[in-house]
Amino acid sequence: MTDAMAPKNAMTVDVEDYFQVSAFERYVDKAAWDSQECRVEANMHRILDLFAANDTHATFFTLGWVAERYPQLVRRLVEEGHELASHGWSHVRVTEQGPDDFAADVARTKALLEDVSGVQVKGYRAASYSIGESNLWALKVLQDAGYHYSSSIFPIKHDLYGMPGAPRFGFRPHQDDFWEFPVTTVKLGSRNFPCAGGGWFRLLPYGVTRWALRRVNRREGQSAIFYFHPWEIDPDQPRRDGLDARTRFRHYLNLSRTESRLARLLRDFSWGRMDQVLYEPARATVT
Repeated sequence: MTDAMAPKNAMTVDVEDYFQVSAFERYVDKAAWDSQECRVEANMHRILDLFAANDTHATFFTLGWVAERYPQLVRRLVEEGHELASHGWSHVRVTEQGPDDFAADVARTKALLEDVSGVQVKGYRAASYSIGESNLWALKVLQDAGYHYSSSIFPIKHDLYGMPGAPRFGFRPHQDDFWEFPVTTVKLGSRNFPCAGGGWFRLLPYGVTRWALRRVNRREGQSAIFYFHPWEIDPDQPRRDGLDARTRFRHYLNLSRTESRLARLLRDFSWGRMDQVLYEPARATVT
């Protein structure tokens, strides 16, 4: 049962297929993507059905690669009232791009998404939350490309990404109308801990996520951001041989439990789109 007094939270989906994750970069060459068994379309329809059954609208950070191949999927999510946003073209981490390459990537993706959907794309999320202290220039590139907000910084310490010193909630990097909305963490003592989805949602008992999000909502009075990927509800996806132990553990852990946990999460909290839950209210506070 949702708490009527708690803030509405932002539900987000990073639309990519199982073989496109950053952890598989050294195992699956991008040139071989078209030869893989694609499962993102079927998984996305399951997610859209789940959201419809729970009267939930969300933001879908979508790869240009996926949208180009499944335009009808993009049109369905827009027609059903969800927000379409950019996840870059082919899941290249920003840490692997220079300013010019990044600018071309985000412009190409935005143009394709808008052409396919007929709606303006305002939001962006970097592959693997790969914007941090070393490449904050990317936020200005996004603004110059016509984006209005990003959700690309994770204010935690992690072996693959993170900017633990970043603000935990929405901020304006350049004191103008462009916003960064960091992925939600719960602060315990002096340290931020992840509570926004992904592998932690599959690893830890569901009650830990529920407790942490309620703490953010009730104690801090803040809206949270939750994220997951279509492949995380797909325990029948092809299993790749030769993965190192850490990658295998992180990717395949508890896939069979994700969909039922998501259904509980949708019932326990109030959810909406990033632009409506976070960007528009934040913008209204400074205009």
